Amino acid sequence: MPIGVHIKQNPTGFHRFDSVWTPTALVLDENGKERHRIEGYLPKDEFASQLLLGLARVAFMQKKWADAEKLYDEILLKYPNSEAAPESVYWKAVSHYKGTNDHTVLGEVPKTLQQKYPNSVWAKKAIPWAA
Repeated sequence: MPIGVHIKQNPTGFHRFDSVWTPTALVLDENGKERHRIEGYLPKDEFASQLLLGLARVAFMQKKWADAEKLYDEILLKYPNSEAAPESVYWKAVSHYKGTNDHTVLGEVPKTLQQKYPNSVWAKKAIPWAA
């Protein structure tokens, strides 16, 4: 459930989450633990992809591997050119591996990232998985 905390109307609430810039959007799990943070303005599609990334992270941290994999895949289908896409390639594969113990999917990740997102940090993070 979304809530809003305005820095001028509720500075204590705003600073409770260590917010340093506006707008700040947090994705929290059901226990109120922060799982993803978006700071500063983003265009609509980038913001939407980041929100999905946050929801996928919540599912991942709850060990709901299939749900996480599905959310990461949704980002790749709807927002393939977003900043969230390369991270989604990486974590989608990890989610699949965690849920199935099929490590072969990890070997495809470096190739995919090098082809589609060669300048992303995620392409570098996947190097150890290269076959």
